[in-house]
Amino acid sequence: MLVRAVALREIMPKLLIMIGLIVVLVGVLWPWLAKLGLGRLPGDILIERGNSRFYFPITTSVIVSIVISLILWLFRR
Repeated sequence: MLVRAVALREIMPKLLIMIGLIVVLVGVLWPWLAKLGLGRLPGDILIERGNSRFYFPITTSVIVSIVISLILWLFRR
C-alpha cells in the first residue's frame, strides 16, 4: 500500500502538467478546430427558446472520445 502511494505521488504531478498542457493546446487551436465544424456536427443538440440556449454536443463528444482513445491506444503500444 505504501508503494502505491509513493508511485502515485510521483506520477500525479506529471499527469496534471500533461492535462494542463493539453487544455492549453486545445485552447490555442480552438479557432482552427471551429473552422473544421467541430462543435456544429449533425447529431449535436441545440435548443433555442427566447433568451435561453441549450447546446449538447453529442456527436462532437463521441468523435473527440474516439480520437483520444486512439491516441492513448497508440501511446500504449
